[in-house]
Amino acid sequence: MSTSIVSTRLDDEEIAELDSLSQMAGFDRSAVLKSIFRKGIAEWKFDLAAENYRAELLSLSKAAEIAGLSQWDFLGRMSAAGLEIHYGPDELNEDLQAIEKLT
Repeated sequence: MSTSIVSTRLDDEEIAELDSLSQMAGFDRSAVLKSIFRKGIAEWKFDLAAENYRAELLSLSKAAEIAGLSQWDFLGRMSAAGLEIHYGPDELNEDLQAIEKLT
């Protein structure tokens, strides 16, 4: 896997907090930032998928896919996100097509 350098500006308070976390974790700034970034990306993806699912712009399966989760894992997080299941003919057709691909 290739990598690229990405830079950003942080204020003194953010740098101090990053350094404190780095020291507590026993890792350098780069490793801590990468971990924070990965967790943040995962949360952003879930939040984006949840909001679009709430607005009924995405089916459950598509929302789970965008969130990078299985449908079961997405379902498991729905309650904490204040989401309700809406399942209609379109979702049924998507699920049937997914099942057909597996067989």
